[in-house]
Amino acid sequence: MANTETALKDAMTSIEGVIGVALVDYSSGMALGTLGGGKDLDLTVAAAGNTDVVRAKARTMEMLGLKDEIEDILITLGSQYHLIRLLHGRGKSGLFLYLALDKQRSNLAMARHQLKRIESDLEM
Repeated sequence: MANTETALKDAMTSIEGVIGVALVDYSSGMALGTLGGGKDLDLTVAAAGNTDVVRAKARTMEMLGLKDEIEDILITLGSQYHLIRLLHGRGKSGLFLYLALDKQRSNLAMARHQLKRIESDLEM
């Protein structure tokens, strides 16, 4: 089982093409931990902004009457992938992992697979 710091380090080292990663509480929009990023990617701003994305999708699903869980949300930019993985399970409700990837250096399918593994190892 991994704590927040270990999980973020795992994402940065095991996923090819990672620019930055954050663990976010979407009830508050606060990043509980970040790693990577930089002048071109402010992870605290990304955490707050992507909280709005998660909330909007949850509201839309509710309005549509969909009785399902969001696994992940993908935002594709010209040069980047932004992946939001909602966490499920004991102590993880209301949290998501946010991952920014360089599109040229990453494999999206492998990144999703690794993020799912990191989620299962994360102990809150």
